[in-house]
Amino acid sequence: MINDEYFLAALRLGAGNDPIPGHVSAAARDAYRLRVPMAVTAAAHAESATIRSVRDDDSSHLVRFIAAGLTFDLEVTEGDGLIDVAGHISPYPGEGALVDVRSPHLTLTRRIAPTGHFVATGLPPGWLSVVCHRPGHAPVQTTWVRIRP
Repeated sequence: MINDEYFLAALRLGAGNDPIPGHVSAAARDAYRLRVPMAVTAAAHAESATIRSVRDDDSSHLVRFIAAGLTFDLEVTEGDGLIDVAGHISPYPGEGALVDVRSPHLTLTRRIAPTGHFVATGLPPGWLSVVCHRPGHAPVQTTWVRIRP
C-alpha cells in the first residue's frame, strides 16, 4: 500500500518530466481566444438554468441571463442544421450599444434596436454566447450554452 506523501511525490516527479501534449496546448489557446477582457459574466437565471423548449417540436428554446443590471432573454430556433437567435436586452443598453452573438468559430455583430431587440441567423449548432457592448461600460457576456440540433 502506498501512502499519500509518496504518491504525491511521484506525481510531482512525473509532471516535471512529461511535456504538455500539443492538443492540450492548442485547446488552451483556443479557449483563451474566446475570452472577453474585463467582461462581466451573466449567469443563467434560476428559472431557466437549462434551456427549455417553447414549441412541441423542440425547435425553439428560451433562456434568460442576468448580470450588471441587464437581462438577456434569448430565443434560439433550430432549423436546416443552423440556429437563429432572437434576443431582447433590458433595460435598453443605450445608443451605440452592440451585441456579439458568438460561436467558437463565428461572431455576428448586431445593433440593438431601441426596443432592446436583436436577431442573428445562420449560426452553426454547438456552443453559443452573447456579449453586449455598451459605450462607457464593461462588456456583459452570457455564459456559454450548448445548442444541439
